[in-house]
Amino acid sequence: MRQGRADEYAEFAVARAGHLYRSACLLTAGDTHLAEDLVQETFGRLYVRWGRVSRVGNPAGYAQTVLTRTFLAHQRRRSSRERATDVFPDLPGAGDGDASLRLTLLDALARLPAKDRAVVVLRYWEDRSVEETADVMNVSSAAVRTRCSRALGRLRELLGEDLAEYAGS
Repeated sequence: MRQGRADEYAEFAVARAGHLYRSACLLTAGDTHLAEDLVQETFGRLYVRWGRVSRVGNPAGYAQTVLTRTFLAHQRRRSSRERATDVFPDLPGAGDGDASLRLTLLDALARLPAKDRAVVVLRYWEDRSVEETADVMNVSSAAVRTRCSRALGRLRELLGEDLAEYAGS
């Protein structure tokens, strides 16, 4: 890669790393180690294609798409050999309202299937349209609306009383 493109890539990576990491943390339901791995893999894939990526109108959107697809591919591979757990090793202490809420939300996200979690993150964290989300996930707009409705219903079911407890804080 030419030095100019390498510098441009490095500048882009520094600017987007935090946002991609936060999105990855939500996609992985708080698994920070996996989130770091996903972001690293995303940046590796972007680096290889940076010549083409830098010419697209929205490299940040492209990076988010690569991150989401990397996450979904990882979930497909992982499903046969690893099992998620609903036990958190560190429980929040008294008075940690934000930390308690964060852990509660991450626990609820972790209970969603990977594709439902991806829809929630893309639609409500990334604030993407139904069509953009469908494009990222390679599904129809109707599938996104269905998944979104199902995922939000499941989150309401999971967070019912817990969410009211934190909302009043």
